[in-house]
Amino acid sequence: MFTGIIKAKGRIAAIEKRGGDVRLRVTADDLPWTEYSTGDSIAVNGVCLTAVRLFDDGFDTDVSVETLDVTTLRQLTPGDAVNLEPALRVGDALGGHLVSGHVDGIGRLLTRADDARSIRMTFEVPDELARYIARKGSVCVDGVSLTINEVSGSTFGLNIIPHTAEVTTMGAYAVGTAVNIEVDLLARYIERMLGSDAGGLSIEFLREHGYA
Repeated sequence: MFTGIIKAKGRIAAIEKRGGDVRLRVTADDLPWTEYSTGDSIAVNGVCLTAVRLFDDGFDTDVSVETLDVTTLRQLTPGDAVNLEPALRVGDALGGHLVSGHVDGIGRLLTRADDARSIRMTFEVPDELARYIARKGSVCVDGVSLTINEVSGSTFGLNIIPHTAEVTTMGAYAVGTAVNIEVDLLARYIERMLGSDAGGLSIEFLREHGYA
């Protein structure tokens, strides 16, 4: 599990093609790599990957064909910046929201505009994900935990504060940038429970208690 609080901006140092899938080498100076072990999970742009080899300045990880097909990792090239977050450990602060690192789909940046010191961004998501996007709810964009400002159909708006723009890759996004989207886990579970006869949960119950 992750929180969507990015710990470092890394770089793609190398991409090695291996029989259809790839091995990535990721480097970053801001993480204590000697504290991690082979087999640890690290989110790269919101995608949960496994470190298969560690170095003083980063790690190698394998990316399967399935992951390449359903995320933006296939579009990476050497030198690209990526958001990094190691998996939660017992006692770590939960500063964002619970994130699995399992990407639900690819979104795209539609608009970008300065708003005082912040940046307003509007993203479009696949229609099948739109029902999980709610105003003031949480969403994970390229591994970054964010609060949704407004929703219209399959689009939603975000406010990117200066700190987020600086410590993640989001400050460099241009219109058209493709991003990994993971919707809020709570929205997934509520949908499942609403569709289950044994769940004891209904839309009427949610309205009665202020959740709908």
